[in-house]
Amino acid sequence: MPFTHLHVHSEYSLLDGACRIEPMLDKIKSMGQTSVAITDHGVMYGVIDFYKAALKKDIKPIIGCEVYVAPRSRFDKVHGIDNERFHLVLLCKNNEGYKNLIKLVSEGWVNGFYTKPRVDKDILEKYHDGLIALSGCLAGEVSRCLQSGDYDEAKRVASWYNNVFGQGNYYLEIQNHGLDEQLRINPDIIRLSKELNIPLVATNDAHYVDKQDAKMQQVLICIQTNHTVGEDTGLEFGTQEFYLKSEEEMLEAFSECPDAVENAAKIAQQC
Repeated sequence: MPFTHLHVHSEYSLLDGACRIEPMLDKIKSMGQTSVAITDHGVMYGVIDFYKAALKKDIKPIIGCEVYVAPRSRFDKVHGIDNERFHLVLLCKNNEGYKNLIKLVSEGWVNGFYTKPRVDKDILEKYHDGLIALSGCLAGEVSRCLQSGDYDEAKRVASWYNNVFGQGNYYLEIQNHGLDEQLRINPDIIRLSKELNIPLVATNDAHYVDKQDAKMQQVLICIQTNHTVGEDTGLEFGTQEFYLKSEEEMLEAFSECPDAVENAAKIAQQC
């Protein structure tokens, strides 16, 4: 089975994602890929449109969401403490997983909202069945620990998620957009994978379809943050690598761990 993109932000990641569903699916098909996931930030607005459109094009749709995890409880909303949150990618394996993801996302908005819709560890323990979790981008909890130099804490956090979701349902996500921070912590992510026996998965955190669309995504960020193009928004991406890449490009980016690229297809088969 060919490589599958499991971390994709559509136009429904408002003022952030620039992957329109139809062009996104056309690009996937043109690269010979047979499945793709949708993982918008904290929302599932796009999943029905995506699901129907993918089936029409004979592409397997994988429903997911990149949720925000509160550092403490989703009910804690103290300024200066609870502004921080971690990214976590959740993918539905089956109908039970779909129902649980709906529950988690709804709860994030109804009770967990504090600048963003947030879930917490209590509710992840309750509604994890039928879901596959990926540890997230640089804003994921494991990556944040590694960036601050706390390998032991990263190990503890990864073990917690692996225990909750169960062996085979939790993956350490590895990304390479040429960012210094990623290149610095990726060897630690690979080391964690070996020490904890948690598999790696390579993703590309796609926010736009083609490389030349990077500028369009930058405009969306400027609108979101009330800046003009060229001003420092604090949110712009350091490279133009956040697009839907081919399997060849992914294998090139992860030459040191080709199994992580292969695992993306394995996850797609499980969903």
